[in-house]
Amino acid sequence: MSRRTETDVRPITEAEFPDWNRALNTGFLQPPAVAEEQLEARRRQFVPGRSLGAFDGDRCVATFRSFDQELTVVGGGTVRADAISNVTVTATHRRRGLLTRMMAQDLAAAKERGDVVATLIAAEYPIYGRYGFGPATTMTEWAVDVPRAGLDRRWAAPEDGGRIDLVDGEDVRGLGPGLHGWLRREQPGAVSRTELWWQSRTGLVNMNGTPWTEPYYVMYRSADGGVEGLASYRTDDHWGDAKQPLNTATVEWLIGVTPAAERALWHYLCSIDWVQTVKSGWRSPDDLLPHLLPDPRAARITTQADWLWVRILDVAAALEARTYDGQGAVVLEVVDRGGLTGGRWRLEAGPDGASCVPTAESAHLVLDVGDLAALWLGDASAVRLAALGRVREERAGAARVVDALLRTSRRPWCPDMF
Repeated sequence: MSRRTETDVRPITEAEFPDWNRALNTGFLQPPAVAEEQLEARRRQFVPGRSLGAFDGDRCVATFRSFDQELTVVGGGTVRADAISNVTVTATHRRRGLLTRMMAQDLAAAKERGDVVATLIAAEYPIYGRYGFGPATTMTEWAVDVPRAGLDRRWAAPEDGGRIDLVDGEDVRGLGPGLHGWLRREQPGAVSRTELWWQSRTGLVNMNGTPWTEPYYVMYRSADGGVEGLASYRTDDHWGDAKQPLNTATVEWLIGVTPAAERALWHYLCSIDWVQTVKSGWRSPDDLLPHLLPDPRAARITTQADWLWVRILDVAAALEARTYDGQGAVVLEVVDRGGLTGGRWRLEAGPDGASCVPTAESAHLVLDVGDLAALWLGDASAVRLAALGRVREERAGAARVVDALLRTSRRPWCPDMF
């Protein structure tokens, strides 16, 4: 009988990068062979010490990568985040603690660097709660039945005096970063985008190894000439019997930094000849889209799920970084099985700022660090979590106090996959 050997978990070297990528593709059920163009594109993401691998002999059997990120919090401030991606364990080496070892190394390093939180997009729900992550934003996708939407199919231009124009990838690379920065200042849950993000979405860099086909890019310019919106979309070519068009426009991403820009872009997309369905792509669960249509029921939810997960590494820094509309104080006992930031904290907050300090006072609310992450960006409800048995009130009414402090009028949203 063969004996199981100890698997070495360590930061990969430049020479190990091809094998690491083979394991990455294998874990995500993609063809294991990595095209040279794809490999060279991924090298641009390689940061020494931030890409971990588990090795059984010379073969990489698990992958893990993190990188620097900024996360927007309530009020428009940002915190330093340790963004985690490319997490895989090969099927031959499951249930051996490899992810736990890689996660522990990475989170300890992030804590040492002074990162306030760690972030990730969870492919599977049950995995990351045990590492202190909690689902902090939700994503919704709609499919719009264009004929039912009630828009005038003779629509030709925005009603506010603005204009819609098709542009090319070079325009997007020039205008996109500024627009996204504008959006990010207003949107809790949004994350920073690198130059590589824009290059990969406009065909300069091929990250997935498949042949590049350029999408359509559309821009909204307001009546005073300012660019306030951009979107990328693709269309198919599908016709039914009797020459009836059944085409779909699928939105890859859409930035509207004003309600007028969002309205104009969605109305344009729902007015393209032959397009019968518009798929929205990843949007906020309280997106304006359905109610920008005369008949909101024309927008049918096709996906609604957790999206950005957050792991708080510094409770005080996280709670002091955001703003608060209400005024109040609460003592939180934060349980952190990972040992990175647990303890009892007194939060005093109001419109003029917040203070969060360790305390020996009796706790008002006891909660896991992952549930604090779900509350921190303003989306979850402490009252609801208490009803689910996930937080415990030590003082009657504490959950309502927390909701009054932390919940926001618009829901947090992360537009990105990473």
